[in-house]
Amino acid sequence: MSFEYPQDLRYLDSHEYVRVDGEIATIGITSFAIDQLGDIVFLELSDISEVITKGDSFGSIESVKAVEDLKSPITGTVVERNEALINNPEQVAEDPYGEGWFLKVRINDPDEANEDTLTADEYSGQVEGM
Repeated sequence: MSFEYPQDLRYLDSHEYVRVDGEIATIGITSFAIDQLGDIVFLELSDISEVITKGDSFGSIESVKAVEDLKSPITGTVVERNEALINNPEQVAEDPYGEGWFLKVRINDPDEANEDTLTADEYSGQVEGM
């Protein structure tokens, strides 16, 4: 099966992605992660104004197969969360890199998104062997 990994994103080996646009970062999970999880039934996300820290959990995603912690690829303050997904978590599978985002975060250090993250090609190479 072939998955899409947009070139403008950075990826964690735990399958989260980050898209940086100025001082705002958008965080979500990859199509590969969604495929591995199966049907998603519940999503818990950090609240607006909450500070999240790179490497720490900002919520969890639950499927019929498993519950997984969501790890933050950056440090910053949550400015928006995708309420539509909280109410209908299965929708993340329809457009993970567009309407399926989880959080928008005002980042402390824009360069942090490139530290300890993978390019699309690096991430693709890593998950293709799984």
